Order: sequence, then C-alpha cells, then structure tokens
Amino acid sequence: MNTALLKDRYTVYKQLMRMDKPIGTLLLLWPTLWGLWIAGNGKPDAVVVVIFVLGTFLMRSAGCVINDYADRHYDMHVERTSQRPFARGAVTEREALWLALALAIVSFLLILPLNRLTWLMSVPAVFVAASYPFTKRFFPMPQAYLGIAFSFGIPMAFAALTDHVPLLAWLLLLANAFWTVAYDTAYAMADKPDDLKIGIKTSAITFGDHDVTGIMLCHAVFIIMMAGIGWQLALGWPFFAALAICLLLIAKQYREIRTRDRKLCFKAFLDNNQVGAVLMAGIVLSYLLK
Repeated sequence: MNTALLKDRYTVYKQLMRMDKPIGTLLLLWPTLWGLWIAGNGKPDAVVVVIFVLGTFLMRSAGCVINDYADRHYDMHVERTSQRPFARGAVTEREALWLALALAIVSFLLILPLNRLTWLMSVPAVFVAASYPFTKRFFPMPQAYLGIAFSFGIPMAFAALTDHVPLLAWLLLLANAFWTVAYDTAYAMADKPDDLKIGIKTSAITFGDHDVTGIMLCHAVFIIMMAGIGWQLALGWPFFAALAICLLLIAKQYREIRTRDRKLCFKAFLDNNQVGAVLMAGIVLSYLLK
C-alpha cells in the first residue's frame, strides 16, 4: 500500500470520526468530567480521568462512524452533510463497520483496569450509542435518546470511582439529558428543511412552531436540576456563579435561535461548549474552596 493511499484513508477515516470537528467530543466530555469530579469529591483519580477522557474521544468517534453508516443514504440530500465520506462515495460500508468495531474494542481495552461494575455499565452505554442513529427513522424525539447516550459517562464515572451508582448520578444524568435535548434541537433546527424533505425524525420537527420554546424549557429544567444538585452537595458560590453565567449564555442563544436562521441555530449549538466549560470551572473551584 503506497503512501498516497495511506494518506487518503487517514483523511477519510479522520472525517468519519469527526476529528476535525471536536464539538461533539467536548459536549460528551463535559458531563463526564462533572461526574468524575463529583464522584471523586473534587479529587478524582488521575488515571481514571485519563481513561475516561480517552474513552470519550474513542466512543464519540465510533458513534460518528455508526451515525454516518446509518445515514449513508440520506446525507447526500442534506446541505450540511453532503460532503461527508459516505455522501461523496469516499468510503465503503465494510470499512466503516470495521473502523467502528476497532474503536469500540480499544475503548473496552481502556476500561479493563477499572472495576467490574464499570465493565457492566459499558454494555448499555455502547448499545445506546450504537443504536441512537437508527432512532431517527421512527422515534419522534431522537434527541432524548441521544441525551441518554451523551450522559452515560456520568454513572460510569461513579461506578469507576466508588463502585456504586447512587441516585445522585442518575439525577445528574437526567439533568444532562435535558441539556442535550436543548442543544441538539438547536442543531436539528439548522437541518430542519432538509430533514422534512427526506423524512428524518427530529425534536425540531416534533416541536413544530414551538421549537424555540421547547429548547428553552429544556435549558430551564437543566439549570434548575443542576442548582438542586449543587445545593444538595453543598457546593460553594463558584458553582452558583457559574450557573448564573450559564443563564446569560443561554439567553444569548435564545436571541440566536428565535430567528430560526440556520447558521445562527448552528452557532447556538456550538456555543453550548461554553456552558459546559463554565459549569465545569464552577464545580472544580467549588471543591477547591471547600
């Protein structure tokens, strides 16, 4: 195999894994880090943190590959995805499936040093992540299913650090699921005209004319639940200051999505990385000042 061919395959696989678009990895990583810091009482084991960071990247990459495989007959009809590898015929189905399998195997090898409960938790985590792309064919709220997939790092974090998954972990998962529905509905609003043509199900379509209201209600539930969790954990003023900043960031998103401009809706989706980062800073500082 010559160098040019290897370089071409690397470029295609990198695009399939969205290595050039890290926003998905970051949105998956922030709640996982929240879970690690809370489960570790502000001092999570460094090795476990590294394992989860690497695992998050690998599983998000595998999820992207499966997503493109599932959407291989649709992406060419959507403006934003028309240049993805499957849409332009740059990759075969077999290649994509082997790549997804390899990424999943490496992810599992990463957690082998952890406890048995973490291994067991990885099974539903992989199932939900792999099956999510197919829910867009029949489920009117696939973003809710994605919310579970993007939140499963939280109970796994508790399992890895405490060998137990308390009610708190599931409440944090639920809060994050509402946040995921909020930002991914904004994402879906950017593709709404194309999705209506090809018959894809999304929360943006299900909410109809109430899409903006639905997004803001989900954001509100997320903020309220996180405030309750922070109060229950007796987190300090940095956490609640961070929540206040998050409210301002979400208010800014509202001004963008209410226009229903496709580019602004996509920008609002991207801006949720700031929300995740600010909240993480609030959690870390709260534990440092305890």
